Amino acid sequence: MTPLSRRTFLRASGITLALPWLEAMAGPDLSKALPPKRFCSLYFPYGVSLANPKNGGSKWAWFPTGEGRDFIFNEPLKHLEPHRDHLTIIGNLHHPQMKGNGGHDSADTFLTGCDLRKNNLRNTISLDQVAANHLGRDTRFPSMVLSTDGGINIPTRSSTLSYDIKGQPIPSLNRPAYIFERLFGTNKDSIDKQRRGHSLTGSHLDLLLDQAKGLDKKLGKSDREKMDEYLNSVREIELQVERSARWLDVPKPTVNASNLTLDADDSTPRELIRTMLDLIVLAFQTDSTRFATYQLANMHGATSIAVKFSQLLGFGNNTHGLAHGWNKPGGAERQGKWDQWQAQNLEYFLNKLASIKEGEGTLLDNTLVYYGSSNSKTHNNTNYPLLLAGGKNMGYQHGQYLRSDKSTPLSNLYLTFLQRLGAPVKSFADSTGAFEAV
Repeated sequence: MTPLSRRTFLRASGITLALPWLEAMAGPDLSKALPPKRFCSLYFPYGVSLANPKNGGSKWAWFPTGEGRDFIFNEPLKHLEPHRDHLTIIGNLHHPQMKGNGGHDSADTFLTGCDLRKNNLRNTISLDQVAANHLGRDTRFPSMVLSTDGGINIPTRSSTLSYDIKGQPIPSLNRPAYIFERLFGTNKDSIDKQRRGHSLTGSHLDLLLDQAKGLDKKLGKSDREKMDEYLNSVREIELQVERSARWLDVPKPTVNASNLTLDADDSTPRELIRTMLDLIVLAFQTDSTRFATYQLANMHGATSIAVKFSQLLGFGNNTHGLAHGWNKPGGAERQGKWDQWQAQNLEYFLNKLASIKEGEGTLLDNTLVYYGSSNSKTHNNTNYPLLLAGGKNMGYQHGQYLRSDKSTPLSNLYLTFLQRLGAPVKSFADSTGAFEAV
């Protein structure tokens, strides 16, 4: 039997429908069925509760007791025990270039590894966007950029984890109803308006490019450089418009939204976070995208709408205050309970991914989930608390707590992520080689 092409479409009565991944695409030998590989990064700010025997807080330490495969979960991560064989916890990794930066200045570089001080606060491309640029062409959305706060905010206090090839921040989405409509909405009037808009935008861009050609000979060297940068931005917009237009005639997937709390907002933290995680699962399950980032809160202190979540949920202080007080009397337990609540949301996400069958495994087997923070404790940019889960079909060997050599740059791990996703890259940021321990 001839296997179906991954690019097979259904065509009838003027409708073109892209097929999801099917086992038939692998042909008669199902052992060779290869569902798509996916990546999701979940980020939380301000670090975690660390071991503090003087404060009686060791059982509330985020990092496990023991090492290797004999580790024991402490209270913050104990709910992840059922996923023990599907996750790895890593200690001692960080971005060396960010070591001396302020504690609130590190989220921007969590997925980039860029030294913002030496680069005039200009970032570099993020891990997810490298993957999306190489591997995101077969889906409606090359990547999905989410946060609780939304937008981009300001440099060093960013509300997005994702940066394009020029280091420009990619605005994050934060309203579940809007995200759902973008992923699965089927408003025909809206599609017709988009089609007209794409046509007009394309015409305007053509005019801009034609006019720019006439200006080039009249400009000096500095102005030509600025004009080149501007035109590159215009060409990027042009490519985005063309890509979006190609997908307009491909119907969006139909999904059941009855269990989604699409009206959740910052007054309902649990519902908001879990609905955003549900949307990522649906986006992966329907192959709407294969790369997603979700920043659970930015590091702009009291201005983040997520800073109040711990108070709303009864943890006694805002998230920034909890982090500052972790080593004060009773502070390790208070921070540890907040860490535990956040890990329960991760457990929820992993349960969802693991419950969906795909090929000979599950959606979790084909998705690498990367969970962590760019602080070990408040204002300390070393020893990031990091956890990997899933990705069994990408060769990850889980069920261990690794304490890496402190001289190893975090970018080595990112290089491994990219290579196992299938991106043809030999380096990332300040990497010195692949991270072979996972």
